[in-house]
Amino acid sequence: MTTRHTTSRNARTVRTRLLALAAVVGIAAAAVPGAAAASQQDHAAARLARADDAVTRAGVGGIAWHVDEEAGRVVVTADSTVSRAEIARIEKEAGADAGAIEVERTSGVFTPLLSAGDAIYGNGYRCSLGFNVVKGGVPHFLTAGHCGNVVDTWYADSGQRTLVGPTTGSSFPGNDYALVRYDNTSLSRPGGFTAADAYVGESVKRTGSTTGTHGGTVTALDVTVRYSGGGTVRGMIQTNVCAEPGDSGGALYDGTKALGITSGGSGDCRTGGTTFYQPVTEALAKYGASLY
Repeated sequence: MTTRHTTSRNARTVRTRLLALAAVVGIAAAAVPGAAAASQQDHAAARLARADDAVTRAGVGGIAWHVDEEAGRVVVTADSTVSRAEIARIEKEAGADAGAIEVERTSGVFTPLLSAGDAIYGNGYRCSLGFNVVKGGVPHFLTAGHCGNVVDTWYADSGQRTLVGPTTGSSFPGNDYALVRYDNTSLSRPGGFTAADAYVGESVKRTGSTTGTHGGTVTALDVTVRYSGGGTVRGMIQTNVCAEPGDSGGALYDGTKALGITSGGSGDCRTGGTTFYQPVTEALAKYGASLY
């Protein structure tokens, strides 16, 4: 009897302590009202990170994607080459996090906008000059990296008689920027821009050698694009401004604010499309160059 009484009393003591501890924990939780919300935010962020990684692992070409934290979604934009089976592959890769992925369709094909033709020329290719810069007191200009990869010396005419200068640096894929030095000092080099970061909803213009100047809006930032046919670039600006082959390397700007370098996209300037731009601030930092 004594043993049972002692066990019962100990049990009551343990329950009393547990109740007291629960009360203390409840008071602590009440004293930090944001704790539960912070935990939910951490869970949501982890889910988005896993979904983002799943899109990368799926290896599907012809898509662009970015994390929309406000909407709690990884937004995937798929061009016309992406099949239903490939979308299913992305969702399968995401598993339980597939609900965090939102797929949007766009017409055309995501490709780097490289073509033969007008503006700046070399090795049978045509691209567009982006922004004039100075590096170490020497005049240069920025253009697209997928252009710089295939052209070592640039000319101002299709006959390749008027020399501009050599490509001194180029990065693609991963990034999409290149630096070209002016060896021909007789060429004019207008400036007037200052570097800036784009923001979603910003009204912008783009100028390229194929289609001239067109306007639109920034629709997303920090976008990853895997072009059809290969080549993935990250940290891009996404817009609804039209562009066509040969516009690669051209300037994206808002007034006198230099924002980006034309990389690629889909569609055309008759029906519209989606285009992507390398942020100019990253290219300037990479090459130690400055606008003027």
